[in-house]
Amino acid sequence: MSAEIWAGLAFFVLVMAAVTVAGYVYLLRAANRGATQLPAGLSPEPSLPPGRAAFMDMFRSLGENIPAAKAEKNPYRARLALAGYRWPSAVPVFYGIKCASAMFLAGALDVFTLLYQGDLSSTLVPMICGAGVGYMLPDRVLSSRVKARGRRLRSGIPAALDLMTMGIEAGQSLDQSVADVSRGLRSTHADLSAEFAQLYFELRASSSRASALRSLATRNNEPELRKLANLLIDSDRFGTSLGPALRSHVKYLRMRFRQQAQEAARKVGVKLIFPVFFLIFPSVLLVTLGPACIMMYQQLNNLLK
Repeated sequence: MSAEIWAGLAFFVLVMAAVTVAGYVYLLRAANRGATQLPAGLSPEPSLPPGRAAFMDMFRSLGENIPAAKAEKNPYRARLALAGYRWPSAVPVFYGIKCASAMFLAGALDVFTLLYQGDLSSTLVPMICGAGVGYMLPDRVLSSRVKARGRRLRSGIPAALDLMTMGIEAGQSLDQSVADVSRGLRSTHADLSAEFAQLYFELRASSSRASALRSLATRNNEPELRKLANLLIDSDRFGTSLGPALRSHVKYLRMRFRQQAQEAARKVGVKLIFPVFFLIFPSVLLVTLGPACIMMYQQLNNLLK
C-alpha cells in the first residue's frame, strides 16, 4: 500500500478515536447532570465514574513525576481554582494531561511525517513542534474554562440576589438565606450554587462573617462576586438593612447586563463586515459576473479567430 493510503487510514483512526472519546465524555456528563455535588473546595477528590477515574489516575501518576507539580506556590494551582478544579490532585492531573497531550501530538506528527516522506531523519523537527504545541494546548483550554466559568457565575448572580432578597425580607438570617440560595440554584447555576454552599459552611465555621465573605471574593476572579461580598461586608459593618441594598444592587446589575447586551448587539453589524466582504461578496460576484465573463471570453475568442 502507498504512503497516501496509510496516511488516510491513520487520519481516520485518529478522528474516530477523538469522536469516541468526545461521545463518551458527553454521555457521562448527561448521566451525571442531575447528581448532587459538593463544592469543589470541600470535597477531597472528585467522585467520577470508573472510566473517567481510570484516566484521572493515569494522568495523576504521570504528573506526579514532574517536580513542579509538588510545589505549593505553583501558579497553576490558582488558575485551576479559578476554573473550579480545587482538589489536591488537580495540579498533578493537569501536568499529566500536558505531558500526555505533548506525547500524543509528537507521535502523531512523527507518524504522518514518516508516512509522507519515508525518511526517519526528517521526523525530528515535526516531533519537537508537536510536543511543544501539545504541551501548551492545555493552557489555552484552561484559560477558556476560566472565562466560561466566570460567565456562568456572572449570569447567575441576579437570580441569587433575588432569592437572597426574598429570604432576608421574609425574616431569615444571612446564613440561612445563603443556604437557601445554594439549594435553589443547584439545578440552574451549579457553579454559583457550589460557591454559596462553600460560603455557608465558612460562615458556620468562621468566627468572622467578614473573613468568609472576603474568602468568597478572593477565590473567584469575578468582579461581580467581589462587589457582592463588599456590599454584604459594608452592610454588616454599618448595620444597614440588607433587603433594600440587595434590591437596588440587583436592579443595577440587570440594567448593566441589559446595556452590555445592547452594546454587543450593536457591534454585530460591524463584525459582519469582514465575513460578508471576504466570504459572501466573492461568491455573489462569482455567481453574477461569472457567466458574463465566460460569454465575453467566448466572443473575444471568436473575434480573434
